[in-house]
Parts: sequence; C-alpha cells; structure tokens
Amino acid sequence: MKKIILGTITLTAIFGLALFVVQAVAQVNDGSGRKIVVFSGALNEAAKDELIARAGGVKLKNLDLIGAKAVWLPDRSAATKLAVSAGVVRIDDDVAVEALMRGRISAKPAKSGKPVPPQPAEVLPWGVDRIDAELVWPSGNTADPIKVGIIDTGISNKHPDLLANVQGGINTINPRKSWNDDNGHGSHVAGIVAGLDNDIGIIGVGPAIDLYAIKVLDKNGSGFLSDVIEGIQWAVANNIQVINMSLGTASDVESFHDAVIAAKNAGVVTVAAAGNSGGSVIFPAAYPEAIAVSATDQNNVIASWSSRGPEVDLAAPGVSIYSTYKGTGYTTLSGTSMAAPHVAGSAALVLNIAVGAYDVDADGKWDPDEVQQKLQDRAVDLGVAGFDIFYGWGLVNAFAATQ
Repeated sequence: MKKIILGTITLTAIFGLALFVVQAVAQVNDGSGRKIVVFSGALNEAAKDELIARAGGVKLKNLDLIGAKAVWLPDRSAATKLAVSAGVVRIDDDVAVEALMRGRISAKPAKSGKPVPPQPAEVLPWGVDRIDAELVWPSGNTADPIKVGIIDTGISNKHPDLLANVQGGINTINPRKSWNDDNGHGSHVAGIVAGLDNDIGIIGVGPAIDLYAIKVLDKNGSGFLSDVIEGIQWAVANNIQVINMSLGTASDVESFHDAVIAAKNAGVVTVAAAGNSGGSVIFPAAYPEAIAVSATDQNNVIASWSSRGPEVDLAAPGVSIYSTYKGTGYTTLSGTSMAAPHVAGSAALVLNIAVGAYDVDADGKWDPDEVQQKLQDRAVDLGVAGFDIFYGWGLVNAFAATQ
C-alpha cells in the first residue's frame, strides 16, 4: 500500500512539474510574464541571475547593450519582488512588435524543393527611380561595401536577386535556427535596399550594399521587443553602419529607447518606418535618435494610412512597391515598411562619399546626425514650405544627397 501511495505521489509531482513547464512555455510564447529587467552597473552577472532565480524567474537572454536581461516571471508578485531588489533599476514590459505592411497584393514564391522558376527581367522599381538612386551609380557609388542590417523577418537564403549581397546574420528568436525569411517582409525590405544589378527581377537603392539578415520577427511578422533589442545589439557588435527597422509598437518602452540611443552613440544610422495607422508615429520611429519615414504614392502624396506627426523626418515611396520576396519570388507591397528602406539605402550611398562640409565635429567621418542632416537638406520639399508633419523635410533624394 505504501508503494502505491508513494508511486501516486511521485506521479502527481511529475505531472504537476510537467504542467508547470507547459504553462511556463505557453506564457513565454504568448508574451505574458515576459519582462525586461534593467540592472545597475554595480551587479555582476552572477548576482543578476541570482536575483532573477530568487524571484522565481527564468532568464531568456542577456541584453548587455542596455544593461538588462529578458526574463520570464511567473506572476505579478514575482515582478514586484524583483523590482524592489537592490541593483534593479526598473522592469519594462517585453511588448509585442509587428512588421509594418499594408497587406500582400500579389505573391507566388517558389515552393521549397522545387526548381527555381525562370526569373523575370530586371526592372527599375518606381520608388528607386523616384528618389533618383540610379543617377548615383554611374559615378561608381553603389554603396559597396557599406553594411546595412535589416532588422526584420530575415532575408531569403536562396533568392538570386539578393544572396550575393547577404554577408551574414542572426536569428535572435532562436539562435540555433537560420536567419532565413519565412514570412517575406524582410526579403521585400532587403530588395528595396540592395537588390542586385544582375539583369533579373529588381534593383535596389544601393545594389552592392553588404546586407545582414537580423531576424527578430517570426513567420507571422510578429516578435518581442527583447528580440529586437538583441538584434540592435548584434548590429552594434558587428559594426553595422545602417539599420532598417520596418517594424514597430505603439508602446513607448524605455528599454527600446535606450537601445536606439546606444546604437546612435555607436555611430549606427537608424532608419524606422513611421507606422500605418494614419495617426501618431509609433516606436522606434518616434524616438528622436531614429530617422522616421512616412510613405508617399506615385503622385508624391502621403498615403492616407501613413502615420504622421512632428516626429516624421523624411518621406519616401511606400505605395505599390515591387521587390523581392521569400524563397525566390517577387511581390508588390505597400506600407511605411517599404518607405523606410529607400531612406536606409540612401543613407548607405551617403556614407560612401566624403563627409566634406557636413563634418560638424571635424572627425573626418560621417556621424548619424550628419548623415540625417544631409538627407534632409537635399530632400525634395513637399506639402507646405519647409518642415511639416506629413513629409518631414521632404521626399528623400539619393542623387542630390550624394552631390
């Protein structure tokens, strides 16, 4: 009888533990219980991990760029306990972040395992043409070897119109997995920035840019802020010169702002999509350290759905943009997601010329503020004269900015 009782107790304990693990994993995946804990510099790593464990939490990843860790906490009381611990500066929500596109218009990527279909003949997308990027290339400036990080859903690892420019990357959602794009959004953005000049498909703003795939969003185009911050962290550590974030959240989270500030302080030009709500600019675009980009159509008019406000710095083409997609396909998409990479590519072209009179701090190299200033000074003024909340300082013009 004792053996039966002990066996029952053991099975109950095992079942209870398994149920707890299942529930914990579910909460990590759905976002409940996910937090970003910011520590003071006085604590070493072991002490930080011990505080998390004492609160009943689990460390998900280190966010050294901002002196923080992403963690899972079982309930509100655990968060309260941790928040009042010596050495904890604050606890932020690890909020959801989304890709910023208006919906797929047409897309038929090749199915995995099947031969690559014949590629369409190369066309100059209207957006690349509108910002006069093609007028820059005859001078020999194709933005080679400027490094641009696409913080997004990844980049296709088999697309013939992209792959030669992709120099590496990371999957911050699961570092054991590939940075390959299983959504399509990131590949579309990458093509706008740096589609190859190879007689097929499309050509990007800087056709010889070194692309880096920083996969922070999943196959649904969604992710967590901590993964985005780790992506920014990776970009800084790998000397990426421009990062494009065609993603965002309506939540103003201090940890997100800290990461964008850290990137700028490291010399990284940060370009972000303004948002597609037709309302206020979202984050990270709303942060002053980022170049916020609204979307225009072929008539140089702001899209009705493009976010607007005093945070907008520049406008760029973002309606019916044809570019690369996941696998080996192509598609047409709309969104401020499509506008931002026109500016990111333009920034790369600017970084590939001498800083000249824009060298405000006389250090002989481009700094993020100097790049932004030249892009704004050489933009095509739209709307009311000067700055406005719809177009910022105007429509980006890559050719004028590189003269």
